[in-house]
Formats: sequence, C-alpha cells, structure tokens
Amino acid sequence: MEEPQRGIRAVHSESTVTVYQAYAPEIGLPAAREGRFPAAWKRDRMTWIKPSFLWMMYRCGWGTKAGQETVLAVEITRDGFEWALRHACLSSYVRGVHPDRAAWQRQLKRAPARVQWDPERDLRLRPLPHRALQLGLSGEAVRRYADEWTVAIRDVTPLAHEIRALVSGGDPDSAAQLLPRERPYPLGDELLAHLRG
Repeated sequence: MEEPQRGIRAVHSESTVTVYQAYAPEIGLPAAREGRFPAAWKRDRMTWIKPSFLWMMYRCGWGTKAGQETVLAVEITRDGFEWALRHACLSSYVRGVHPDRAAWQRQLKRAPARVQWDPERDLRLRPLPHRALQLGLSGEAVRRYADEWTVAIRDVTPLAHEIRALVSGGDPDSAAQLLPRERPYPLGDELLAHLRG
C-alpha cells in the first residue's frame, strides 16, 4: 500500500501515542528513571517530539550526536497529542494553506504548537518519498506535555544501538524486526486538514 505524502505513523494504543526525543544523559537518564522530565529540563523553550523512530535516529545519529546520546520513547496521552495538533500551525508559510504570509505569521505567533514535515527515513537513514511529522511544543503545550500528557518515559538508547549494529553488520532484516511497530494514526486526516502544507 502506498504511503500518503504526509501522514502520522506511530506506535499507539487506545489511549496513548509514543513519540521520541534525544537528550544529553544528564536530562535523559533522570527522565527515564523518574518517568518525568527533571527540573533541569527547560520548559521555556520549544521542544520537538517525533512519532517516527527512524526520523529520530536520523536526527540524533542513533544516539551518537553530542547532547543527544540518550534516546527517549515518551508515551503521551492521545488527548494531549491531538490537542497539540488541533492547536498547531505549520512552521513555514504555504501558499494556498494560509491566506497570506502575514496571516501565517500571526497564526504562528499565537500557536502553542507547530508542525514540520521532513522526509521519512529508511533503515540506512536515507530519505524516503513520504514525510514524517515533527511536532514542536511551546508555552502552554510544553507545560501540558511535561505535567499532564506524559504517561511514561523509557530509555531506548540500547535498542537504537542494537538496530544500528545490525544494519552496519549487514543484517537489515534482523534490524527491521526490532523496529517499533508504527501504524497509521487514527483520525490523522481530520487532525491534519489544516497542516498538510
């Protein structure tokens, strides 16, 4: 089946969706241990969450980039995730989606979340023709993410390293078996109507 050009694929249950982030160990390790972000985690800046495991691997270099050595799987409520999408604005101006550039800038300034579409990645982190969602949270959305939406935080760095080793060792089939099982997110079309860009 052909992938939609822009769609949400994620690990999800009836009540939660898993997103990924990568942090330095001083943030990531306590977050995974306590199941919540530590005091040192900055609530006053934008934080980007990614439902795509492989896009996160591309971004953090399988957990090898400086400041991104700890890869976290953050399980959040679907209610929270959907709230963020409903209140999001595209991170860049798109003719036909926005009336004009000034209207987009006003919307962007007010929105507590923003959406960016980046090429999805394969096991070798090469770009694919379809796009993966990145969801940026700021202001109210960051506070809700940390204090209300987060259900669990797991350190998946060992998994990232294991998959990378299998790919590097020439065993992509075994690596693919270990990937999180991401499926199309229900209500995706409805939630993304204003974010297709």
